[in-house]
Amino acid sequence: MRKINCIGVLTSGGDAPGMNAAIRAVTRTALFNHMQVKGIYHGYHGLINDEVFEFRSENVSNIIQRGGTILKTARCPEFRDYEGRRRAYDMLRKEKIDALVVIGGNGTFSGAREFGDEFDFPIVGVPGTIDNDLYGTDSTIGYDTALNTIVRAVDQIKDTAESHERLFLIEVMGRDAGFLALNGALATGSEAAVIPEIATSEDLLEHLIQNGFRKRKKSSIVLVSESDATGGAQGVAKRLRENGYEPHVTILGHVQRGGTPTASDRVLACRTGVAAVDALLEGQRGCMIGIKDDQIVYVPFSEAIKGEKPLDHHLIDILRVLCI
Repeated sequence: MRKINCIGVLTSGGDAPGMNAAIRAVTRTALFNHMQVKGIYHGYHGLINDEVFEFRSENVSNIIQRGGTILKTARCPEFRDYEGRRRAYDMLRKEKIDALVVIGGNGTFSGAREFGDEFDFPIVGVPGTIDNDLYGTDSTIGYDTALNTIVRAVDQIKDTAESHERLFLIEVMGRDAGFLALNGALATGSEAAVIPEIATSEDLLEHLIQNGFRKRKKSSIVLVSESDATGGAQGVAKRLRENGYEPHVTILGHVQRGGTPTASDRVLACRTGVAAVDALLEGQRGCMIGIKDDQIVYVPFSEAIKGEKPLDHHLIDILRVLCI
Protein backbone atom coordinates (compact mmCIF):
# COMPACT_ATOMS: atom_id res chain seq x y z
CA MET A 1 0.00 0.00 0.00
CA ARG A 2 1.46 3.31 -1.08
CA LYS A 3 1.67 6.11 1.45
CA ILE A 4 -0.97 8.82 1.25
CA ASN A 5 0.44 12.31 1.67
CA CYS A 6 -2.30 14.32 -0.02
CA ILE A 7 -6.06 13.80 -0.24
CA GLY A 8 -8.35 15.48 -2.76
CA VAL A 9 -12.03 16.12 -1.97
CA LEU A 10 -14.86 17.01 -4.34
CA THR A 11 -18.66 17.17 -4.46
CA SER A 12 -20.60 16.03 -7.49
CA GLY A 13 -24.18 15.57 -8.68
CA GLY A 14 -27.12 17.30 -7.01
CA ASP A 15 -26.25 19.35 -3.95
CA ALA A 16 -27.50 18.18 -0.57
CA PRO A 17 -27.63 19.98 2.80
CA GLY A 18 -24.74 18.69 4.89
CA MET A 19 -22.19 18.44 2.10
CA ASN A 20 -20.25 21.33 3.62
CA ALA A 21 -20.14 19.54 6.96
CA ALA A 22 -18.68 16.52 5.14
CA ILE A 23 -16.06 18.68 3.36
CA ARG A 24 -15.10 20.11 6.75
CA ALA A 25 -14.82 16.64 8.30
CA VAL A 26 -12.66 15.26 5.49
CA THR A 27 -10.39 18.31 5.50
CA ARG A 28 -9.78 18.45 9.22
CA THR A 29 -9.37 14.68 9.61
CA ALA A 30 -6.72 14.67 6.90
CA LEU A 31 -4.93 17.63 8.50
CA PHE A 32 -5.15 15.93 11.90
CA ASN A 33 -3.32 12.97 10.34
CA HIS A 34 -0.59 15.28 8.96
CA MET A 35 -1.72 15.07 5.33
CA GLN A 36 -2.18 17.79 2.77
CA VAL A 37 -5.72 18.47 1.53
CA LYS A 38 -6.78 19.85 -1.84
CA GLY A 39 -10.30 20.98 -2.62
CA ILE A 40 -11.48 20.32 -6.17
CA TYR A 41 -14.10 22.77 -7.43
CA HIS A 42 -17.01 21.85 -9.75
CA GLY A 43 -16.70 18.10 -9.30
CA TYR A 44 -15.14 16.00 -12.04
CA HIS A 45 -15.22 19.00 -14.37
CA GLY A 46 -12.84 20.82 -12.02
CA LEU A 47 -10.66 17.74 -11.74
CA ILE A 48 -10.19 17.66 -15.50
CA ASN A 49 -9.65 21.42 -15.77
CA ASP A 50 -7.34 21.87 -12.75
CA GLU A 51 -9.69 23.81 -10.47
CA VAL A 52 -7.70 22.53 -7.52
CA PHE A 53 -6.69 24.53 -4.44
CA GLU A 54 -4.94 23.64 -1.22
CA PHE A 55 -7.23 23.63 1.80
CA ARG A 56 -6.25 24.52 5.33
CA SER A 57 -8.36 24.40 8.47
CA GLU A 58 -9.54 27.99 8.01
CA ASN A 59 -10.95 27.14 4.57
CA VAL A 60 -13.65 25.06 6.23
CA SER A 61 -14.34 27.28 9.23
CA ASN A 62 -17.96 28.34 9.77
CA ILE A 63 -19.41 26.18 7.00
CA ILE A 64 -20.97 23.32 8.98
CA GLN A 65 -24.31 25.16 9.12
CA ARG A 66 -24.42 26.15 5.45
CA GLY A 67 -26.47 24.41 2.77
CA GLY A 68 -25.18 23.70 -0.71
CA THR A 69 -21.48 23.05 -1.26
CA ILE A 70 -18.59 25.49 -1.08
CA LEU A 71 -16.80 23.30 -3.64
CA LYS A 72 -19.69 23.79 -6.10
CA THR A 73 -20.91 21.04 -8.40
CA ALA A 74 -21.34 20.60 -12.14
CA ARG A 75 -22.16 18.01 -14.77
CA CYS A 76 -19.14 16.64 -16.65
CA PRO A 77 -19.89 14.79 -19.90
CA GLU A 78 -16.12 14.56 -20.57
CA PHE A 79 -15.65 12.30 -17.53
CA ARG A 80 -17.88 9.68 -19.17
CA ASP A 81 -15.20 9.11 -21.84
CA TYR A 82 -11.85 7.44 -21.26
CA GLU A 83 -9.93 10.44 -22.59
CA GLY A 84 -11.63 12.73 -20.08
CA ARG A 85 -10.87 10.36 -17.23
CA ARG A 86 -7.27 10.13 -18.44
CA ARG A 87 -6.99 13.92 -18.25
CA ALA A 88 -8.37 13.76 -14.71
CA TYR A 89 -5.77 11.18 -13.74
CA ASP A 90 -2.97 13.27 -15.22
CA MET A 91 -4.24 16.26 -13.22
CA LEU A 92 -4.20 14.25 -10.00
CA ARG A 93 -0.58 13.28 -10.64
CA LYS A 94 0.30 16.89 -11.46
CA GLU A 95 -1.27 18.07 -8.20
CA LYS A 96 0.42 15.19 -6.31
CA ILE A 97 -2.95 13.95 -4.98
CA ASP A 98 -2.64 10.35 -3.75
CA ALA A 99 -6.29 9.57 -2.98
CA LEU A 100 -9.77 11.01 -3.46
CA VAL A 101 -12.87 11.44 -1.32
CA VAL A 102 -15.96 12.02 -3.46
CA ILE A 103 -19.22 13.26 -1.91
CA GLY A 104 -22.37 12.55 -3.90
CA GLY A 105 -24.82 9.91 -5.08
CA ASN A 106 -25.29 7.27 -7.77
CA GLY A 107 -23.78 9.20 -10.68
CA THR A 108 -20.82 10.34 -8.60
CA PHE A 109 -20.03 6.83 -7.42
CA SER A 110 -20.51 5.30 -10.87
CA GLY A 111 -17.81 7.61 -12.22
CA ALA A 112 -15.59 7.00 -9.21
CA ARG A 113 -15.81 3.23 -9.57
CA GLU A 114 -14.90 3.28 -13.25
CA PHE A 115 -12.06 5.75 -12.71
CA GLY A 116 -10.63 3.87 -9.73
CA ASP A 117 -10.66 0.57 -11.60
CA GLU A 118 -9.07 1.99 -14.74
CA PHE A 119 -6.20 3.79 -13.04
CA ASP A 120 -5.83 1.75 -9.84
CA PHE A 121 -6.52 4.91 -7.84
CA PRO A 122 -7.75 4.96 -4.22
CA ILE A 123 -11.22 6.52 -3.98
CA VAL A 124 -13.73 6.45 -1.13
CA GLY A 125 -17.26 7.88 -1.32
CA VAL A 126 -19.40 9.76 1.19
CA PRO A 127 -23.16 9.41 0.55
CA GLY A 128 -24.63 12.84 -0.19
CA THR A 129 -28.09 12.85 -1.80
CA ILE A 130 -31.52 13.92 -0.59
CA ASP A 131 -33.12 10.89 -2.31
CA ASN A 132 -31.74 8.43 0.28
CA ASP A 133 -31.51 5.86 -2.51
CA LEU A 134 -28.00 4.44 -1.97
CA TYR A 135 -27.91 0.79 -1.00
CA GLY A 136 -25.96 -0.17 2.11
CA THR A 137 -26.58 2.88 4.28
CA ASP A 138 -29.58 3.64 6.48
CA SER A 139 -29.47 7.31 5.57
CA THR A 140 -27.70 9.70 3.22
CA ILE A 141 -26.51 13.24 3.90
CA GLY A 142 -29.27 15.71 3.04
CA TYR A 143 -32.22 13.34 3.31
CA ASP A 144 -33.31 14.39 6.80
CA THR A 145 -33.10 18.09 5.94
CA ALA A 146 -35.08 17.62 2.72
CA LEU A 147 -37.72 15.63 4.59
CA ASN A 148 -38.11 18.40 7.15
CA THR A 149 -38.37 20.98 4.35
CA ILE A 150 -41.20 18.94 2.83
CA VAL A 151 -42.97 18.72 6.18
CA ARG A 152 -42.85 22.50 6.66
CA ALA A 153 -44.14 23.13 3.13
CA VAL A 154 -46.99 20.61 3.41
CA ASP A 155 -48.04 21.98 6.81
CA GLN A 156 -48.43 25.40 5.19
CA ILE A 157 -50.30 24.06 2.16
CA LYS A 158 -52.71 22.22 4.48
CA ASP A 159 -53.91 25.58 5.79
CA THR A 160 -55.01 26.55 2.27
CA ALA A 161 -56.37 23.07 1.51
CA GLU A 162 -58.62 23.22 4.57
CA SER A 163 -59.67 26.81 4.03
CA HIS A 164 -60.79 26.11 0.44
CA GLU A 165 -61.77 22.46 0.98
CA ARG A 166 -59.47 21.30 -1.79
CA LEU A 167 -57.51 18.23 -2.80
CA PHE A 168 -53.81 19.00 -3.24
CA LEU A 169 -51.22 16.87 -5.00
CA ILE A 170 -47.72 17.80 -3.83
CA GLU A 171 -44.82 16.56 -5.94
CA VAL A 172 -41.58 15.87 -4.10
CA MET A 173 -38.16 14.73 -5.27
CA GLY A 174 -36.90 11.19 -5.04
CA ARG A 175 -36.66 10.09 -8.66
CA ASP A 176 -36.82 6.28 -8.42
CA ALA A 177 -37.10 6.16 -4.62
CA GLY A 178 -40.18 6.96 -2.55
CA PHE A 179 -38.56 7.60 0.83
CA LEU A 180 -39.28 11.35 0.80
CA ALA A 181 -42.89 10.96 -0.36
CA LEU A 182 -43.81 8.09 1.97
CA ASN A 183 -42.20 9.43 5.12
CA GLY A 184 -43.33 12.94 4.25
CA ALA A 185 -46.91 11.69 4.00
CA LEU A 186 -46.65 9.97 7.37
CA ALA A 187 -45.09 12.99 9.06
CA THR A 188 -47.73 15.42 7.74
CA GLY A 189 -50.84 13.30 8.17
CA SER A 190 -51.42 13.16 4.42
CA GLU A 191 -53.96 10.79 2.89
CA ALA A 192 -51.64 8.98 0.50
CA ALA A 193 -48.20 8.72 -1.07
CA VAL A 194 -47.82 7.77 -4.72
CA ILE A 195 -44.35 6.26 -4.97
CA PRO A 196 -42.45 4.31 -7.67
CA GLU A 197 -41.95 1.21 -5.51
CA ILE A 198 -45.70 0.46 -5.52
CA ALA A 199 -46.88 2.41 -8.55
CA THR A 200 -48.33 -0.72 -10.15
CA SER A 201 -48.76 -3.38 -7.49
CA GLU A 202 -50.28 -1.62 -4.50
CA ASP A 203 -51.63 1.68 -5.73
CA LEU A 204 -52.64 3.62 -2.62
CA LEU A 205 -54.32 6.27 -4.70
CA GLU A 206 -56.54 3.73 -6.46
CA HIS A 207 -57.48 2.33 -3.07
CA LEU A 208 -58.53 5.76 -1.88
CA ILE A 209 -60.50 6.50 -5.06
CA GLN A 210 -62.41 3.25 -4.75
CA ASN A 211 -63.28 4.05 -1.16
CA GLY A 212 -64.37 7.61 -1.90
CA PHE A 213 -61.98 9.32 0.51
CA ARG A 214 -63.27 12.79 -0.48
CA LYS A 215 -66.70 11.89 0.84
CA ARG A 216 -65.35 11.73 4.36
CA LYS A 217 -62.93 14.67 4.28
CA LYS A 218 -63.28 18.23 3.08
CA SER A 219 -59.57 18.57 2.31
CA SER A 220 -56.94 16.07 1.31
CA ILE A 221 -53.20 15.98 0.71
CA VAL A 222 -51.46 13.40 -1.47
CA LEU A 223 -47.66 13.33 -1.88
CA VAL A 224 -46.32 12.16 -5.23
CA SER A 225 -42.75 11.13 -6.16
CA GLU A 226 -41.44 12.82 -9.31
CA SER A 227 -40.70 9.42 -10.89
CA ASP A 228 -41.61 8.29 -14.40
CA ALA A 229 -43.25 5.28 -12.75
CA THR A 230 -45.79 7.50 -11.00
CA GLY A 231 -46.22 10.01 -13.81
CA GLY A 232 -45.46 12.79 -11.35
CA ALA A 233 -48.12 15.05 -9.87
CA GLN A 234 -49.42 16.08 -13.29
CA GLY A 235 -49.88 12.45 -14.32
CA VAL A 236 -51.70 11.64 -11.09
CA ALA A 237 -53.86 14.76 -11.49
CA LYS A 238 -54.96 13.54 -14.91
CA ARG A 239 -56.02 10.19 -13.44
CA LEU A 240 -57.96 11.91 -10.68
CA ARG A 241 -59.77 14.22 -13.08
CA GLU A 242 -60.87 11.17 -15.04
CA ASN A 243 -62.45 9.95 -11.79
CA GLY A 244 -64.33 13.15 -11.11
CA TYR A 245 -61.88 14.93 -8.80
CA GLU A 246 -60.51 18.47 -9.12
CA PRO A 247 -56.98 18.33 -7.72
CA HIS A 248 -54.60 21.24 -7.35
CA VAL A 249 -50.93 20.56 -8.06
CA THR A 250 -47.95 21.99 -6.19
CA ILE A 251 -44.41 21.05 -7.24
CA LEU A 252 -41.91 21.76 -4.46
CA GLY A 253 -38.88 21.47 -6.76
CA HIS A 254 -35.41 22.60 -5.76
CA VAL A 255 -36.51 24.19 -2.48
CA GLN A 256 -36.02 20.65 -1.11
CA ARG A 257 -32.28 20.72 -1.80
CA GLY A 258 -31.45 23.94 -0.02
CA GLY A 259 -31.45 25.27 3.50
CA THR A 260 -29.58 24.82 6.74
CA PRO A 261 -28.80 21.14 7.40
CA THR A 262 -30.46 19.53 10.39
CA ALA A 263 -28.44 18.32 13.36
CA SER A 264 -28.95 14.75 12.13
CA ASP A 265 -27.43 15.53 8.72
CA ARG A 266 -24.52 17.43 10.29
CA VAL A 267 -23.68 14.52 12.58
CA LEU A 268 -23.98 12.03 9.72
CA ALA A 269 -21.68 14.18 7.59
CA CYS A 270 -19.11 14.41 10.38
CA ARG A 271 -19.12 10.68 11.01
CA THR A 272 -18.89 9.62 7.36
CA GLY A 273 -16.36 12.33 6.48
CA VAL A 274 -13.99 11.24 9.25
CA ALA A 275 -14.56 7.57 8.36
CA ALA A 276 -13.70 8.24 4.70
CA VAL A 277 -10.20 9.44 5.60
CA ASP A 278 -9.75 6.63 8.12
CA ALA A 279 -10.76 4.12 5.43
CA LEU A 280 -8.12 5.43 3.02
CA LEU A 281 -5.49 5.21 5.74
CA GLU A 282 -6.54 1.57 6.30
CA GLY A 283 -6.01 0.82 2.62
CA GLN A 284 -9.70 0.76 1.65
CA ARG A 285 -10.71 1.86 -1.84
CA GLY A 286 -13.63 1.65 -4.26
CA CYS A 287 -16.20 1.85 -1.51
CA MET A 288 -18.82 4.11 0.04
CA ILE A 289 -18.94 4.91 3.73
CA GLY A 290 -22.33 3.90 5.08
CA ILE A 291 -24.16 3.80 8.39
CA LYS A 292 -25.89 0.52 9.25
CA ASP A 293 -27.55 0.08 12.64
CA ASP A 294 -25.63 3.17 13.80
CA GLN A 295 -22.27 1.61 12.86
CA ILE A 296 -19.83 2.65 10.13
CA VAL A 297 -19.69 0.16 7.24
CA TYR A 298 -17.76 -0.02 3.97
CA VAL A 299 -19.99 -0.70 0.96
CA PRO A 300 -18.42 -1.46 -2.46
CA PHE A 301 -19.39 1.12 -5.07
CA SER A 302 -20.88 -1.67 -7.21
CA GLU A 303 -23.35 -2.55 -4.42
CA ALA A 304 -24.13 1.03 -3.42
CA ILE A 305 -25.17 2.07 -6.93
CA LYS A 306 -26.73 -1.17 -8.22
CA GLY A 307 -28.31 -2.61 -5.11
CA GLU A 308 -32.00 -1.86 -4.67
CA LYS A 309 -32.49 -0.14 -1.33
CA PRO A 310 -35.54 -1.70 0.33
CA LEU A 311 -38.41 0.49 1.41
CA ASP A 312 -40.19 -0.55 4.62
CA HIS A 313 -43.58 -1.69 3.34
CA HIS A 314 -44.91 -1.71 6.88
CA LEU A 315 -44.91 2.09 6.65
CA ILE A 316 -47.37 1.80 3.76
CA ASP A 317 -49.70 -0.21 5.98
CA ILE A 318 -49.38 2.41 8.70
CA LEU A 319 -50.31 5.15 6.24
CA ARG A 320 -53.39 3.18 5.15
CA VAL A 321 -54.51 2.85 8.75
CA LEU A 322 -53.95 6.48 9.66
CA CYS A 323 -55.60 8.05 6.59
CA ILE A 324 -59.17 6.99 7.49
